[in-house]
Amino acid sequence: MSIPTPLKRISDFESLGFGMFIHFGLYSLLGKGEWVMNREKIDKEEYRKLVDRFSLEKFNAREWVRTAKGAGMKYMVLTSRHHDGFSLYDTKGLNTYDAPHSPYGKDIIREFVDACNEEGIVPFFYHTTLDWDRDDFYGDFPKYLEYLRESVKIVCTEYGKIGGLWFDGNWSRKDVDWEEDKLYALIRKYQPEAMIINNTGLTARGSTGNPEIDSVTFEQGRPSARNLDGAPKYLAAEMCQTMNLHWGCGNSDFMTKSLPELIETLCYCRRFGVNYLLNVGPLGDGSLDTLQTALLSKIGEWISYTGDGIYKGRPFGVTCADNAKDFALRSDEKINIYVHGLAVTGIANVTDDDGVTGWRAYTGITERIKSIKWTDNGEELSFEQNGDTLRVHCTGYPYGRNLVVRCAECELE
Repeated sequence: MSIPTPLKRISDFESLGFGMFIHFGLYSLLGKGEWVMNREKIDKEEYRKLVDRFSLEKFNAREWVRTAKGAGMKYMVLTSRHHDGFSLYDTKGLNTYDAPHSPYGKDIIREFVDACNEEGIVPFFYHTTLDWDRDDFYGDFPKYLEYLRESVKIVCTEYGKIGGLWFDGNWSRKDVDWEEDKLYALIRKYQPEAMIINNTGLTARGSTGNPEIDSVTFEQGRPSARNLDGAPKYLAAEMCQTMNLHWGCGNSDFMTKSLPELIETLCYCRRFGVNYLLNVGPLGDGSLDTLQTALLSKIGEWISYTGDGIYKGRPFGVTCADNAKDFALRSDEKINIYVHGLAVTGIANVTDDDGVTGWRAYTGITERIKSIKWTDNGEELSFEQNGDTLRVHCTGYPYGRNLVVRCAECELE
């Protein structure tokens, strides 16, 4: 038994590490999440009237992309079409239910891809396979699949090289043949190096599927360690998550995840070699939510303190008896240890902290270590090695600083 060698596109995807998911469409005008048409049983003809309001006075694709870049995100996945059937791209005559036929009048996907390419971000397209607007979805399903493939052909041929296609919706109908082979063959014809991802949903996290699939998904759930021994193909993995409890924008949703939780989730994903795809829901005018952008900015600041190990590093079997959350990532040049629960140093009457400092033992590191330092301030750390155990004296944060997860960089001999 052995682990298969990943294809280059899959290895490259794993190195992206952290990405932005963007759910944006007609539903954004209502501010009640992306499932509002379904949840509130809005008639499709009534729902289509939202197109007349889709003017996007504050939309700026470059702002979206620069926000992702500032957060340390390396790729972006935008909803080219969601379940309501409205397309952000020019459907080239398949219908007129798209952004170019709205008051905005332009191809949003074109603007998105151009901005990504200019800023060095890899563009991906989310594309629904479920469509509430099409009668043939439940009527003449083979006809619907032809429409779906023609739609995907457009996004594969009109925007240059893309990072991949992210599908969602096959879980909605388990009684039909989705003809996945035809869909994926079309992608391989026009975008041979694109990642193909098909979300398995909340009830089948981590499940595999068609042989052309390149990554499993963990929607709204932390991933687990994967055993790829003897697998027919090396698969990447990706966790997608909202900052609140829905994917589109919510005008009255105050249940936002905290910055420490988001940082710890990014670390948890990378601990297992899993990409973290964190969602934003732009407002109906095309602008980004200020709280979400603030959180993203702080995540980017955290990454600037911890270095590029979060992208380049790969997991290997290291455990810590002193704090089970701690883990290590290995790259060609170094080992990075990610340390949780450190105390802030200071006098007792001004610090309120339940963290700890002192020696921690890491088992599973056989490489000889030359030196160890914190990446955020360069402080050298004392350490001892005995067999495969590395003991590190983890000093506390200086007063006024707490990174939630602190990175210790180990230089190898």
